[in-house]
Amino acid sequence: MELAGTVTLFLVIYLSCLVIISAKKKIARKGTLPPGPTPLPLIGNFLQIKSGKILQSLLKLREKYGPVFTVYFGTRPIVVLCGHDAVKEALIDKAEEFSGRKTNPTLERTFQGHEKPFDPTYYLSRAVANVICSIVFGDRFDYKDKEFQSLLEMIYNTFKETSTARAQLYDMYVEVLKYFPGPETKIYNMLDNMRVFIAKRVKENQKTLDPNSPRDFIDCFLIQMEKEKDNPSSEFNIKNLELTTLNLFFGGTETVSSTLRYGFLLLMKYPDVQAKMHEEIDQVIGQNRVPNIEDRSQMPYVDAVIHEVQRVSDLLPMDVPHSVIRDTEFRGYIIPKGTEIYPLLNTVLNDPTKFDTPDAFNPGHFLDEDGRFKKNDAFVPFSSGKRICLGEALARMELFLFFTTILQRFRLKPLQAPQDIDTTPQESGVANIPPLYQLSVIPR
Repeated sequence: MELAGTVTLFLVIYLSCLVIISAKKKIARKGTLPPGPTPLPLIGNFLQIKSGKILQSLLKLREKYGPVFTVYFGTRPIVVLCGHDAVKEALIDKAEEFSGRKTNPTLERTFQGHEKPFDPTYYLSRAVANVICSIVFGDRFDYKDKEFQSLLEMIYNTFKETSTARAQLYDMYVEVLKYFPGPETKIYNMLDNMRVFIAKRVKENQKTLDPNSPRDFIDCFLIQMEKEKDNPSSEFNIKNLELTTLNLFFGGTETVSSTLRYGFLLLMKYPDVQAKMHEEIDQVIGQNRVPNIEDRSQMPYVDAVIHEVQRVSDLLPMDVPHSVIRDTEFRGYIIPKGTEIYPLLNTVLNDPTKFDTPDAFNPGHFLDEDGRFKKNDAFVPFSSGKRICLGEALARMELFLFFTTILQRFRLKPLQAPQDIDTTPQESGVANIPPLYQLSVIPR
């Protein structure tokens, strides 16, 4: 038995070495990747990258290898881009070449009251989700609807679970871990349950569809499906409808509500900023009408604060994975077709050449000397280039209207001294998950 075990171990190591050597030879034939730490057989750069702290590990490697380098997640080469200049050069200047998309392995299988302190998490999720519901389903859900509450809980937990250390480990070493049961199963199950919910809504729409009077996104998709029913290569099919709707629902709910939760926390930590927002809201809108999106152009300070909330919350610090769609020359290197690209948005949003005090919460980053709003091309919370978030315009409108509507009527009061408020994320991986907290809302 001991001899058999030794032979088995030897074969595993031998085959692993062959896999690494073969992969490196294949890459060498096709191009020259940027430098980086030497990968080990099978496990790649496991020793240099902590599964629960991928971003921090990559930032440390940046200090040694510069703004563009290669790491290996198992046997997969990942090209990492850091800082405004490198990310802009890739996603904007070479937008076509870097327009490919990769999906995190943990998600891939599916995509194919009364002044008392309260936790705002699900209140904000319900409000934001109903904006998407009105677009996708043509109506809204009652906040007390149990099915709706269950759906939002699954969205929140999925968003959170994809950023845990376990999920990050799976994303790095999917080639091996996909053969073993693990935490990714929990994510698959939640996403499948969400898809079942959407499939049910699709069937309801099919029963009452009027091609001459579409009510929502699902109706529009179904109408186009009928038009292209004789086209075997059409992308308009039921599976794509369900997954596209799930993508819109998932992406358009948790990102905005998480930004709002971070924003409330930051406004309680910096009460002087909240007070200045109240002042501008009173001057421009007053108390006798509801805010509208046209007010934004007259409210530079509020606009600047919302931008700074997005910058500091750094919701998707590593962006979503990209890939190059063809062999691509980049800064003297040749990146082979299909190589994964990680544009670290964190390094752009905190680029000291673009922001005077990147480590501080400072709305002045988006104001000129006269107090007018100023744009900054390093403001990329929605990414940039051809894969920029398609919901950017909607998200920006939502954030402005939610912040102004709530602050018009209420003052946000923390349960502790502002200086003691901790903004450290619950989890930091694919996303930065806001910490849980309670607050009081005081009528103004």
